[in-house]
Amino acid sequence: MISTAEISFYPLQEEYKPLIKEFIAKLQSYSGLRVTPGSTSTYAVGDYDRLMECMTEIMAWSHEEQGKGVFVVKFLPGYEAK
Repeated sequence: MISTAEISFYPLQEEYKPLIKEFIAKLQSYSGLRVTPGSTSTYAVGDYDRLMECMTEIMAWSHEEQGKGVFVVKFLPGYEAK
């Protein structure tokens, strides 16, 4: 089932912009996802299972590589954002 995640990422560091750009680049590196960055959130679209697998991995990666951060994610199962 194709699904969409709308992701807002807030690194808890003063120099947050490079961390957000790194997060988006990492998200774009996953196969099977279409990633569309926006001004306040990023859309990731793909198969539901693949999307959830990638979100699990990228949140762990972010914590390990960047430190503390807040993720606000809306999952829209069965919806393909254009």
